[in-house]
Amino acid sequence: MNVVDDKTVVREYFNQTGFDRWRRIYGDGEVNKVQLDIRTGHQQTVDTVLGWLNDDGNLAELTICDAGCGVGSLSIPIAQSGAKVFSSDISEKMVGEAKERATALGLANNPTFLVQDLEELSGKYHTVICLDVLIHYPAEKAIVMIEHLASLADDRLILSFAPKTFLLTILKRIGEFFPGPSKTTRAYQHREAEIVKMLESCGFKIKRDAMTSTSFYFSRILEAVRR
Repeated sequence: MNVVDDKTVVREYFNQTGFDRWRRIYGDGEVNKVQLDIRTGHQQTVDTVLGWLNDDGNLAELTICDAGCGVGSLSIPIAQSGAKVFSSDISEKMVGEAKERATALGLANNPTFLVQDLEELSGKYHTVICLDVLIHYPAEKAIVMIEHLASLADDRLILSFAPKTFLLTILKRIGEFFPGPSKTTRAYQHREAEIVKMLESCGFKIKRDAMTSTSFYFSRILEAVRR
């Protein structure tokens, strides 16, 4: 499957069969044990990033791009803290759900939501955040995309990705022997050293890092700031 096909699969999945599944996972309704574990892991990643943003004490002054916003799990609490948030996702249905959730909380005009893939993003923002999206990009495409996201960030870029380690690679291969309804899109792991190298070549340095690890969810988080 080539890169274009990967993106097509992701778009169609999150606009069709995957939408209801992931809306439940990112919500608060009843889910199975695996989905609950993924929900818990994703929320831990969101909470880590929110903690970093709030610890700096200037969130209300910032413009933030949430690239791959999903149903707004990160965009909405950032907007509630006063930042100006620009959110996008490749899935029209995901963006629609995010808008509904924001409106229900009285956030009619902030965040600003758009249906866009990462390649289409433009503008300049104090902080660009991209969580749990690089898993859909093979290594060579992910590196190019990180360079693009870095060009949009005036001061900071926060990324999460599935780390490529020996243990996690083995677990992933074992999982591939058990196809089922959750086997829908390819999941790509990435070497942290390669991502750090690209960030450094774009003029960034790592300020903070964290790891979210549950039974079924693994996410390495990097905060890179301009030198």
